[in-house]
Parts: sequence; structure tokens; C-alpha cells
Amino acid sequence: MKKLAFAIIGGICLTTACQNSAEISGTLTGVESDTLVVRSYISGEDKAITDTIPMKNGTFAFNIGDSVLKQVYIYDKPSTDSQKNPALMKSISFMLVPEQPVKITGSFDDYKLEGSKFYEDYSLVIDKFKPYMHKLDSLTSVCIDLEEKIGTDGITADSIRKVYSPARDWVNEINEIKKDFIRNNPDNDLSVYLLSITSLETIKEYNDSLTDRVKQGTMAPLYQWMKTLTEKEDSRNKAQEAMSPGAMAPDFTVKDLDGKDFTLSSLKGKYVVLDFWGSWCGWCIKGIPEMKKYYNKYKDKIEFVGIDCNDTEEAWKKAVEEHQLPWINVRNNGDPDVSIMYGISGYPTKFIIDPEGKINKRVIGEDPEFYTYLDSLMK
Repeated sequence: MKKLAFAIIGGICLTTACQNSAEISGTLTGVESDTLVVRSYISGEDKAITDTIPMKNGTFAFNIGDSVLKQVYIYDKPSTDSQKNPALMKSISFMLVPEQPVKITGSFDDYKLEGSKFYEDYSLVIDKFKPYMHKLDSLTSVCIDLEEKIGTDGITADSIRKVYSPARDWVNEINEIKKDFIRNNPDNDLSVYLLSITSLETIKEYNDSLTDRVKQGTMAPLYQWMKTLTEKEDSRNKAQEAMSPGAMAPDFTVKDLDGKDFTLSSLKGKYVVLDFWGSWCGWCIKGIPEMKKYYNKYKDKIEFVGIDCNDTEEAWKKAVEEHQLPWINVRNNGDPDVSIMYGISGYPTKFIIDPEGKINKRVIGEDPEFYTYLDSLMK
């Protein structure tokens, strides 16, 4: 079992004195198991550290360690396979601020954070958007059930999107609550955190309104992460505009499954399909059988290149093996960031590149149009 890079104080040390010295402590009701699952991310990084934390009579206390900003998610340990879908698991989420212990009370449906002004302000904001979160959770559960039934009883991806359409308004309401706090509290550390969990458009709109104190203080790593994020998005948008048919496909060199360099220009003289995907992307995985079908159909005429994005190396290699992907497989590790070079805004995204190295076609999403076009091109 991975450890949280910390020691759970005294194993099952859950006395009052122990809680007073813990970074995270509290009492929760309605927890089905006697164990919590805790995931934490260092601010600005994607890698999660996960461990299980014991509870006694609903009470817990533990330290994560390392005095850096961490995004923390706390879940009830699933007791059945049906509860293991992350999208259906209720969680308590917050930013753990260095040297500011937090106490959590309540339930997964209705919890309160205490310990410093930061957490208390956040609890007040949570209370305002909690009704919308409950609606979103319920609707997500319905849509996940429907996804498993696609192709039966007239259920399609479009029909699921229609069912989920009210979610857009609820998300907008939540963002308005966050923006209202940010507008009125530009010198509050919580404003930086709330901004980091809104949309890119909101980040761009309000980033400069924050005071220098919060930009350079405790929340500086989070602010810098947002700044880098917006710069990358600007680069992605600029690249996207340039990825039109007839434009030269940007050349790149990345590592393949064996750790060897793969360079796109090495395939010049052939048609090439670039498939930007990830093991975490449901529609990418759903599309693999059709991709395999067309790979076998045209592998003597076209080179297929799968470019894995936003995965760990371990997850990428596992997915390639599990789904037996027969084409060239490489991983975008960010140096260079091929997804930005190609202006990728959704997954999967497929490009067809002609023998001269020019972009012939771009298709975003798992769209039958891609395969129809491929058939017409290969006639």
C-alpha cells in the first residue's frame, strides 16, 4: 500500500490530544465503513498520493506532512464494486494550507470545515453552492447508468447529452457564487483557491484583480500554476487556429513504448493518422474497436500513431497492453507538449496527415465522420 508520505499519528491515535496535533482531523456521521480513502495532490502537480485512514467511532486524525499546498479528497472506502466509480463517490474536498490544521465535522453530504479563517470562509461558500452540487451528483449517476445502455432502448450519446443539459446551468450558478466571492475579496487567500477551481475563462478574467499579497503569499504556487495554465491555453488556441487543412503538421520527437525516439517526420511519404487519446478518456476507449478495424483495413496504406496524453507512463503502458493496440504508440510527456503544438482541446482528436506532411483532416471526438472520410480518401 502506498503511504501518504506521512505517519498516521500513533497508528490509530484518535485521542483529543492527538487530534489537536493533526493536520486533518474530525468526526463524520453516515460513513459505511471504518476506513477513509485519502488522495492528495501537491498544488500544480497531477500525481496523487493515496492511502487509507482508520476511523474509530467516526473519528479520525492524521498528518500528510510536507509544508506545501495540497489539494485533498477524502472518500468513504467503497464496500462494493458498484461504489468504485470515482464519478459516483461522494467526497470532501479542500485545499490543505501549510501550518493551518483543519477539522471536519458532519457528513459527506453536509460537512463543515474549521480551524482557520480560510476554512471557515470556504465552508460558507460551500453552503451556498451545495444544493447545486447535490443536483449534479444525482444527474451524473443517472447519466452513467444510461451510458452503459447506449445502443439499447433508443439510448444514444445525443440523448444522454440532452438529459445532462441542465447541469450547465447548475455549474454556471456555482461559478457565479465563486466569482462573487472573488470580486468582493481580492485580498483573501480563498479567492485564489476558488479561482483555481473555476473555468479558464474566469481565471483569465479575474487573475489580475487579485492583490499582490495573495499572489505572492501562501497561495503563490497556486497562482503561478494558474498563470502557466492560461499561458498554455493561449498557445493552444493559437496553434488550433493554425491547424487547418493544408498547413504543415508540426514535427515532434517523443518516446515510444521501448523508450526510443519517435519523430513524426520519419513517416514522411506516407499517410499518417495521429490519434490523441488517454486511458482515462471513456470515449477514446469506446472507439478502440473501430480504430482497430480501420487499422487492419488500411495498415498497408496508412501509419497509425497513438499519442497518449495526461497519463502516467505506467497507466499508458498498461492500457496499450490491455487493449492490444497494434499501431505505433508514443506518450506526450510535455517536453515538447505535443497536445499544445496541435491545439488539442478535446479527446480523442484525430488528424490525417498527407504524404507531404500537411494536415488533411482534423476530427474532434469519437465521430463516424473520421472513418467515412478515411474510406473516401483511400478509394
